[in-house]
Amino acid sequence: MSARPAAGPLPRIEPVGAVPAAPPAAVLVLHGGRSRSHESGERRRLSYWRMLPFARSLARRGPAVHVLRYRYRGWNGPARDAARDAAAGVDAVAARHPGVPVVLLGHSMGGRAALAAAGADPVVAVCALAPWLDGSDPVEQLAGRTVLIAHGDRERWTSPAASFDYAVRAKRVTDRVARFDVHGAGHFMLARAGEWHGLVRRFVLGVTGVEPLDPVIADALRRPSPPACGPRRPTPRAAAADPTG
Repeated sequence: MSARPAAGPLPRIEPVGAVPAAPPAAVLVLHGGRSRSHESGERRRLSYWRMLPFARSLARRGPAVHVLRYRYRGWNGPARDAARDAAAGVDAVAARHPGVPVVLLGHSMGGRAALAAAGADPVVAVCALAPWLDGSDPVEQLAGRTVLIAHGDRERWTSPAASFDYAVRAKRVTDRVARFDVHGAGHFMLARAGEWHGLVRRFVLGVTGVEPLDPVIADALRRPSPPACGPRRPTPRAAAADPTG
């Protein structure tokens, strides 16, 4: 089961697996990229393939799952190309599945794009894995959304401290924010892969009502502040200048 290539201009969404006629939820998957690049998003790199196992796992459990194909490989500074494409992707998913709640799932640059696009009406939740954040990202668009952020404690490409601080700010606009450490894991989610996948699956299916919400996640979301959401605050590490997500 894989994403089916689709003709047409970028950005566009590509379905993963068999798309249900009446899905309980829809998931838009956003892969990583670079801080600056105008290379075409048509080039399927490791960042794209890295997210397909997450997409396939969710597609087997009921939601309609789509992967976003960006116009460009990069975020590109003030242009925020990936965030603009994520917003277009949400519109496309909503048009294909009207009235269905949408969850955004992103890694690295895709995590940043997912958080940025969360203000769209159909979006009910965001799951950001090792998101690339730099302290300038707004949180107001997260009001009313459920947010889970996870970072490996051996991360060396993006900043766990920045995602922790973002979670603290996000808690001021929505009371449903959880921040988890994945111990022994780095940026590319190869180490502790089962923990990454289990966390994503339990969160996405639970927040959409496909399955009961995992009690550990539910408890983390209820806590008054993100510091209590993970086992401990991550040790700050220097963020790479140009994440390759």
